[in-house]
Amino acid sequence: MNDDTITLPWLVIRQDDNGNRNRYRVGRYATRAEAQKIADSLDDRGHKQLYWVERIGQSEDATRN
Repeated sequence: MNDDTITLPWLVIRQDDNGNRNRYRVGRYATRAEAQKIADSLDDRGHKQLYWVERIGQSEDATRN
C-alpha cells in the first residue's frame, strides 16, 4: 500500500426487518467512531432496520452492538 491509499476498514451494515435478513453495506469509514456515529444517526430515525458497525475481516457477531 502506498501513502496515497486511504484505508477505510470500518463498515456500517444495515439489515432490513423484512424476514429475508438481507444485509447491505451503507458505507465505509476510516475510524470506528466515525462509522458508529453514522450508524447511530441512522438508527435514531426509528425505521425497522438494524444498523451496526463491523471491521472488514471480522464476523458480524464480534462487532454487533
